[in-house]
Amino acid sequence: MTSVGARRVATGASRSRRRTPKPIEVRHRTIVSPHQLNSKWGRRVYWLVLVTVIAVFTLAFVFPLYWMITGAMKTPEEIAEMPPSLFPADPTLDAFVEAWDLFDIGTLLANTGYYALGAWLFSMAVDVTAAYALSKLRPMFGGVILGAMLATLMIPPMVILIPLYVTIVDLGLLNNAWGLWFPAAANGFNIFLLKRFFDSIPRELIEAAQIDGAGPLRILWSVVLPVSRPILGVVSIFTIVTAFKDFVLPLLVMTDSEKMTISVGLSQTAGAVTQNQVMGGLVIASIPMIIVFFIFQRHIMAGLTAGSIKG
Repeated sequence: MTSVGARRVATGASRSRRRTPKPIEVRHRTIVSPHQLNSKWGRRVYWLVLVTVIAVFTLAFVFPLYWMITGAMKTPEEIAEMPPSLFPADPTLDAFVEAWDLFDIGTLLANTGYYALGAWLFSMAVDVTAAYALSKLRPMFGGVILGAMLATLMIPPMVILIPLYVTIVDLGLLNNAWGLWFPAAANGFNIFLLKRFFDSIPRELIEAAQIDGAGPLRILWSVVLPVSRPILGVVSIFTIVTAFKDFVLPLLVMTDSEKMTISVGLSQTAGAVTQNQVMGGLVIASIPMIIVFFIFQRHIMAGLTAGSIKG
């Protein structure tokens, strides 16, 4: 009995040894291993590289704005100095007041806001319904239609500019806001963003509304749109900013000086005024979009990532 018990103990010990899992070997496929990164010099090099990259990219984006603002505060003679100075010797705000009157910026901003509002309304009506149909109604050849819409993003805008202008002329829409609203109505990128978000909406919500007797339009208005506020905000911002900064199409369509946008109006009058006045007008024209960005920057990131993961 003693030998049998010892044999059983030995057998159990060997089985326990066999059952012991082997440690998983972790391989780090990176340029710098975690061990090197956690060392004293590794942390220093890491933070040095990180701060340098952030500072360089921040400077690259912020410096043109700084140069425009300080240029408006300089005199024309100081702007023409070589080498140029980084700081105005005697900063003044006279150029901003002069630019407002010379460029008639109030009228230009009102025109641009009017065109941007119409472009937003048409874009929401067309893009939202198209994305909803492709996502929830699932029409025949929906994948082909979506692929054709996304294929338009691969075409440079300058390629279709001439056919678009000829179409606007044939329809008699020169110096007419409809000539800017119709081209902005359909946007493949906005439709793609909206469809991705609509795909993440649980199917149970749609089925519950259908059981209650709601039709497709009622479901869109009462179910889909209320839960799609983040992506609707992002698409709205993109549409308004695009309409606000567009230059080539308004230059061709709005030839009447009383109907020009802010970008076209500044370019048309720039040759008759001084450089500091031009920069003052550019600063004033940039203020609305800068305010929009700082107010809605969180909504932009939230909307872009909202429909990326289902579950």
